Amino acid sequence: MGRDETETYITVPSFFKCPISLDVMRSPVSLCTGVTYDRASIQRWLDGGNNTCPATMQLLKTKDFVPNLTLQRLIKIWSDSIGRYNTAGSPPPSGREVPTVEEVNVLLKRLMSLEKNDETRIEILSRIVRFVKDSDSNREFLSAMKEFVPMLVDIIRTKTKKIELVLMAIRILDTVKGDRERLSNLMLANDDGDCLTAILLAIQRGNLESKIESVRVLDWISFDAKSKLLIAERDGIITEMIKSISITESDPSLIEASLSFLITISKSKRVRSKLIAAKTITKIKDILMTETLTNVAVTEKSLKLLETLSSKREGRLEICGEDNGRCVEGVVKKLLKVSTTATEHAVTILWCLCYVFREDKTAEETVERSNGVTKLLVVIQSNCSAMVRQMAKDLIKVLKINSSALSAYETKTTHIMPF
Repeated sequence: MGRDETETYITVPSFFKCPISLDVMRSPVSLCTGVTYDRASIQRWLDGGNNTCPATMQLLKTKDFVPNLTLQRLIKIWSDSIGRYNTAGSPPPSGREVPTVEEVNVLLKRLMSLEKNDETRIEILSRIVRFVKDSDSNREFLSAMKEFVPMLVDIIRTKTKKIELVLMAIRILDTVKGDRERLSNLMLANDDGDCLTAILLAIQRGNLESKIESVRVLDWISFDAKSKLLIAERDGIITEMIKSISITESDPSLIEASLSFLITISKSKRVRSKLIAAKTITKIKDILMTETLTNVAVTEKSLKLLETLSSKREGRLEICGEDNGRCVEGVVKKLLKVSTTATEHAVTILWCLCYVFREDKTAEETVERSNGVTKLLVVIQSNCSAMVRQMAKDLIKVLKINSSALSAYETKTTHIMPF
């Protein structure tokens, strides 16, 4: 068992932990209120211009503090007893266990009173992250607090040089979420764009995990037609999303999150036009034509988004014209190869291109050239929905497969189960 695994099972006495950092105190000192803190943590608090006791919020009559030697000796005895620290200068265990509800209440009171001390706010938020990641009940506890989510939104909206502070707040929001309409209104109602600017910055500068969390928050607050349009028309957001679904540059988890968001906002006709103009279809074609892609969710969502974009004429023309029909070829390649859901999206796209509108013969030619007819014949015998099986029959008629050949094929493939 490694060191980190061993630490998980060590219970740290609560009075050994600093109320500010929640770490075991290295140099415990007491304020005039009688509350003991780690010297470094309380010094940062006081240096930040605060004149209250963080735990009790009492006004300090004096900012002087005195060493708590008795507690320091107890911590030293405890540290030695667990056999992990045998020198006086060695740090005691970090106490990185999940905070209790009581500790979180104290942290939140302090967080709401802090305005300028970003370092301390980051420290507090990191502990709240640990709390919300631990259980559903913890998330429900914070989500039910009336002032908690608005406080996080204020942190995101407030201009700060500490991007880590914004990333922490976004991480907690992504985990807690809460009421979708309420969060959307909080972040977008003022129409000042500050929240969207901060999230865009997080996508541009954050690590992979932060990017995914930021995209998921955008997806969550895309609550109705107005919010979807407002977010989509924010300068830079669609551009970043198109980058995020690049198969050559992005992680599959980021691609999946970005596709989900694009599907959400593409329900608006105006947004669909923007996505088509931004060359989203080119990126989808790259995903569909990548042989090494094994992520089922990414493929399904790529086809779902392409199906949505094919509802507009410029989208259909772009699909047929993309790299001499390669996008259509990519759709055919995914028939019967990924999942029932992927096949149903693929058939719907081909039905739209080749049967309903038939604006460009390239689509029909590509389907025939890519062995699409044979695959469509199998779809008719598959476990796809009745509507999709009928679409496959419509396509076969358009592709001029004679009824006797179709009948013979159906007889041979009665027991074919493609999935």
